[in-house]
Amino acid sequence: MHFHRTPSWHIPERLATPESVFLNRRTLLKGLGFAGASALATAPSLSLAANAEDPFVPMPERTPGYADAGRPITDEAINASYNNFYEFGSSKRIANEAQALNTSGWEITIDGLVEAPMKVAVDDLLTEMPMEERVYRHRCVEAWSMTVPWIGFELSALLAKAKPLSGATYVRFQTFLDPDTAREQRATWWPWPYTEGLTIEEAQNELSFMVVGAYGKVLHKQFGAPIRLHTPWKYGFKAIKSINRITFTDQQPVSFWEELQAREYGFWANVNPDVPHPRWSQATERVLGTDERIPTFLFNGYGEQVAGLYTGKEAELGERLWR
Repeated sequence: MHFHRTPSWHIPERLATPESVFLNRRTLLKGLGFAGASALATAPSLSLAANAEDPFVPMPERTPGYADAGRPITDEAINASYNNFYEFGSSKRIANEAQALNTSGWEITIDGLVEAPMKVAVDDLLTEMPMEERVYRHRCVEAWSMTVPWIGFELSALLAKAKPLSGATYVRFQTFLDPDTAREQRATWWPWPYTEGLTIEEAQNELSFMVVGAYGKVLHKQFGAPIRLHTPWKYGFKAIKSINRITFTDQQPVSFWEELQAREYGFWANVNPDVPHPRWSQATERVLGTDERIPTFLFNGYGEQVAGLYTGKEAELGERLWR
């Protein structure tokens, strides 16, 4: 006999916003001109050089177990106009500036301690990787949150393609460097290019997700087109955008914000409501698009899937488990 185990982050349906209030998947596809599954099956593949208003074709099915995140999906219009993307400015209103980014022919260099160093086109990954749609929570270190239907593939699938060597204990991610396009990269006080990192175990965890689309479309540029990382149990600054290099290494990477202010933004960055940021509490979060302030959960509610990654490391790492 098979039993369905409800995820620990799930809430009863009676407490969720009615489906008609937020983006409806079927309505979206209908509005994009698709009559049904047969139309999706016969549609041509889509290049990520396309405009983000174009539908993601073929649209993957929403993965069982990730069909919702226990919270209503945040309206696309809200998310698309409220973004951190410091390459284009320090305000949240950088959507227009981000449109200058040219994602055509985007490639990722994979190097370091791997059997198969390579340069791979993101468009090719769309045909090679097992695409899924997953609804994930996102918790910013600034104490606001949102919920997004991301399209992409497990990071572990890319690791399998690269074949890391046994000595690879960390994965380092890097974004583009183009001051002519991203004017904020001309500022010498920022440690460009943006860099982030995970342990190899974190990268192999089923929740670690490489994102290439959202809301049934290719990824908006302000979301980090054409490809970004999402690790829903960590604060959002770990979710590096517009990735163009992935390096496997035996050295713990120094991330962008850690280099700027390690006391406030460290390598681990696991969501923990019991440990305040040096300048504000992390006990609650503001839900984008609402007046709600709700409790924050350890690991953003994903402890069932990730707590084991840190078992036995508390004494060694102490508070650095969250910073």
